[in-house]
Formats: sequence, C-alpha cells, structure tokens
Amino acid sequence: MSEPTVTVIVPARLDESEILAVAAARRLDYPADKLQIIVARGKQPSVQRNAALKIARGELIYFLDDDSVAPPDNLRRAVKLFADDKVKMVGGPNLCPPTAPRLEQVFALTLTSWLAFGPSRARYTPVGQRRPAGEKELILCNLMARRADMLELGGFNELLYPNEENALMDALQERGGQLIYDPQFMVHRRPRRNLKAFFKMLFTYGRGRAEQFRVHPTPGSALNFVPPLFCVYLVALIFTLPLLGKIVLVPLAFYAFAVIAQTFALSPLGGWVNSLGALPFIVLTHLLYGLGFWRGLFTKLKTSGERPKISVTLETIQS
Repeated sequence: MSEPTVTVIVPARLDESEILAVAAARRLDYPADKLQIIVARGKQPSVQRNAALKIARGELIYFLDDDSVAPPDNLRRAVKLFADDKVKMVGGPNLCPPTAPRLEQVFALTLTSWLAFGPSRARYTPVGQRRPAGEKELILCNLMARRADMLELGGFNELLYPNEENALMDALQERGGQLIYDPQFMVHRRPRRNLKAFFKMLFTYGRGRAEQFRVHPTPGSALNFVPPLFCVYLVALIFTLPLLGKIVLVPLAFYAFAVIAQTFALSPLGGWVNSLGALPFIVLTHLLYGLGFWRGLFTKLKTSGERPKISVTLETIQS
C-alpha cells in the first residue's frame, strides 16, 4: 500500500524568522512528493490552523507547534496506524530537551507529576504502551489527524483557546472514532522560559478547561474540578479554623504528605535537585489551575459574531 499524503501545519508569529518545527519537518523521512509543509502566520493559533487545514492537500495532517522538534522517523511511525479506518488521531508526548536550562527541567518535571497533572502527564513523558486514549493524554503540539474528519466537524473551535483540540477529540470519539497514544511518537520542545510564562500557562490551562466544560461538558471533566475546589477549601480555612479548630487542617496534612511523596517519586526521573525544585511548583499548579478554572467558569463566552476578524498568512515550504 502506498503512503498517504501528509501536510505538516505549523502556526507561527508574524515576525518569526527561524522556526524550529519547519527545519525538523524538512528532515522527516517521507517521500518529498507526498509531504507538504504549511506555515500559518498570525495571532491566534486555532484560526491559523483552520486556515491551513482548508488549503492542505494531505490526507493526514501533522500538527506541530513552532518550537516542536520531531525526529525523522515520526511520520512513518504514525502513518501506519491510520491503516485502521477507526483511527482518527495519533499523538504522543512532547519532551523537554536534555540541554534545556535547569529551571525549564524543573518545569518539565512538574508537568510529568501525577499529582499535578493526573493522566495528562502522558503529554510530557512517555507513559505505558501504545494504546487507545482520551483527550487528556494527547496534545496539539504533536498530533496527527485525518483531514476529512476534521473538516467534517468544522475544524477547531476558534472560540476555545486553549483546549480547542480537546473539544475536537471528544467530538471524534462521540462519533466512534479512536484516538491512539504512542509513547514513542514524540517531539522535543522546551517548556516555558521563565516563571511568569509558566505561571500564565497554568492559569490559562485552567481557564481553557473550564470554558471547554461550559461549551462541551463530559463526565471526564470531573477530575478538573479538584484544583478549584481545593482553592475553595483553602479560603474556607480562614473562617472554619477559628470555629472548628485544627480538625479542619486534616485534609491539608494529607495533601502535604501527598506532595512530599510525589517529590520522592519524581527523584528517579529528574534527580533530587530537580525533584525538590518541583515541589513548590506542584502546589502552585493546583492553585493557579484552580484560579484559572474559576475564571473560565465565569468569563463571557464570545460568539462567532463577536470575534474580531483575524488575518492569517499562509506559506508553503519546500520539503
């Protein structure tokens, strides 16, 4: 059976000159006549990806973020899984490069923590074997999908950012489609470069998840209510501690034990220095995600008519 055509779509900023994902895409081991690379420049990645999707000629679409560095064998590894018509998407983790600064390695270790990210840790470290998965394990910076199915569903919901891919994955599964997680289908990508950017990411993840829940609620979203309820518990301590005494601190003591235990569990993966560095970030993940979730529950959701027109420039790159 001949290889299907593949289009690599990379959203980029308007002023971005060196795009790591494009350089890596040109090194992919795949027939040049069946590989197309499109750079979509603009200010809203969902809009950019949708614009590129409409002109793509590939049967399969490989989505990469601008800083995702895919190894040469990634395409061939994922393409063969689409021989099964039920498979609609294939994804895998994005890993922190070993040469990244220590602070970024600590960020990355936090992202791999079960206590901080639950099943979504699979987005940041190889977990288990290749298997059918859900939207919590796949991530858009390293994701392959069938173009026809995406177009049939209207592409990404441009009013959801982030979490636009999660809503689309839910819709595909509701139609009987299968999502595959392959721990060896990976890219290298540096996490946020400084504290401000990392904290903003955590808050935005929480806000985006809440907005997705409002637009497309699913039973799988129940776990996402834990961080915002934890924030409520901490605020409630101010009022309940004087009235009820230290008994109300028991859940907090269990939480502290869990954080310390998670720190020990991370040490084989990241070493003791990075693991201890990750401890406060695990706590901050819950707080910032939780606050972002509350924010997302009460933001005004825009309609398509309220969205300002966003221009996108599309460039086809020679593979």
